[in-house]
Amino acid sequence: MFKHLVLFVGFVAEALATNSTYLNPILPGFHPDPSCIFVPELDDAYFCASSSFLVFPGIPIHASRDLRSWKLISNALSRPSQLPGLNTTKRATSGIWASTLRYHDGTFYVFTTHVYDDYPKNATNRFDNLVFTTNNPYSSAAWSDPLHFNFTGYDVSPFWHDDGKVYVTGTFAWEVLPGIQMFTLDLKSGAVGPVRNIWNGTGASAPEGPHIYHRDGWYYLLIAEGGTGAGHMVSMARTQSIDGPYTSSPSNPVLTNANSTSYFQNLGHADLFQDRYGKWWGVALSVRQGPDGSYPMGRETVMTPVTWKRGEWPVFSPLTGVMNGWFLDEEDVLSMGEGSLVTAGDGVSFMPGETFKPEFVHWRFPVEESYVISPKGHEGSLQLTSSLSNLTGHDGRSAEANGQTFLARRQVDSLFKFSVSFDVGELKIAEQEVGVSVFLDQLHHYDLGFVISANNTPILRMRGITTVPAFVSPTIATLPIPPSWLTSKQLAFQIRMANVTHYTFSAGPVGKLSAMQDVEFASGLGLTWGFTGALLGVYATSNDVPVGFKTWVRDWQYEGLGQIVD
Repeated sequence: MFKHLVLFVGFVAEALATNSTYLNPILPGFHPDPSCIFVPELDDAYFCASSSFLVFPGIPIHASRDLRSWKLISNALSRPSQLPGLNTTKRATSGIWASTLRYHDGTFYVFTTHVYDDYPKNATNRFDNLVFTTNNPYSSAAWSDPLHFNFTGYDVSPFWHDDGKVYVTGTFAWEVLPGIQMFTLDLKSGAVGPVRNIWNGTGASAPEGPHIYHRDGWYYLLIAEGGTGAGHMVSMARTQSIDGPYTSSPSNPVLTNANSTSYFQNLGHADLFQDRYGKWWGVALSVRQGPDGSYPMGRETVMTPVTWKRGEWPVFSPLTGVMNGWFLDEEDVLSMGEGSLVTAGDGVSFMPGETFKPEFVHWRFPVEESYVISPKGHEGSLQLTSSLSNLTGHDGRSAEANGQTFLARRQVDSLFKFSVSFDVGELKIAEQEVGVSVFLDQLHHYDLGFVISANNTPILRMRGITTVPAFVSPTIATLPIPPSWLTSKQLAFQIRMANVTHYTFSAGPVGKLSAMQDVEFASGLGLTWGFTGALLGVYATSNDVPVGFKTWVRDWQYEGLGQIVD
């Protein structure tokens, strides 16, 4: 037995001495502001949360056993009743900002902020701070209604102290009063203690995203600085009393790709965790910036190994696409949870009894009756009821009173193909429209639609709206539809990306790939804005004409064709 133990210990020691190779991003596409933890008590698994802004369901939770294969297991925000105000929140930079995921005494906690970013910077009601909890992170329904607490700021993160108190760090609006704040919080009542400033950072703009870690008698404070753009960075300070004073690391910034030629830019907003062998890792957000400056997939989750010796400052490895880091186990994918691996793709037939995949999202809350899976007479399809408003809406920023009929998923591959087919038989009146969209937000999207023209003939119309580099809202292309395409009253649509800068939109008759026609190209630069990332989906609208209709979507396919990491 002793011999076997020695052999096992020797195997582990040899394995830990061997580095592993993995690829960034670990959560590609619209997965910003990551917060990750290791929970040995629950399946020896790692869990990550990310921001969602106005997308619903929100606050996606991913899990992994090997730090390579990440599965969407639930959405912490999955019921409109949890946060009714999200449905009327204005402006695409509003909604659910950065979340902190933590585990304490058998309970998972998500601390986050619902931000009304259209309010004045100094408005006291601009921030609604929230705590969601669960004992079962594999179920969206198991996440609680939130506890609300009063802090006029955002990026809240908890720390459970040995004195029994929960200390929360956060930041005020940096344009009003920059600096990291701390206060105690009663997790039963939501009562907040006095707020005090503990560190103002290194002098860069927008100190935010704080987390506290206790190690070897020191309290380490990790923050983001520089704003979530080209100057983004991670800085640290420490103290031997949680109240401070905090002393800045002599190596700040401890992580950044600013002023570099790296493909991964805007690197910042980090979190730290240990793996099952006690090795440290850092996660952060980053964008993959194309040669024209575009990054339509938005801010993604990346990971880097960290060396943290006793009593010293942590040292982050430089971040690239192909990483060489600590030993990583080869583990089976978790069987629990509601979703799929983040890059698994889709092949959805909308059969009777099916429900929406947790990867499927809407812009704000859906009008439930506008989406019916496999209705009688149209089995194997998704029935959409058109909305009065199109994807831009009446002003490009506000919620539409009767919703927007739109179902989408995140773009998670540099190169991909997304395709669906529509039954267009019920479209009869001018401006009734169905189609596919690459959607960032209401002011940044490209749409290819089947639409009834002013003279009541069906056409293909490609439209776009963007503010990058200046505001434009053009009709990019219109094409007549050959009558032979519509003999079955069905039409196929496709969006694909064959390079890192442009989308290709195509349409054609169902079942005849050779007849698919490229309609137009769209630049990813037009979707390089704000805090979100590209969504790919379907829509149905009457474009403000008060006569609605139904359409049926079939053959939903999303296939990743390649991940560019360098």
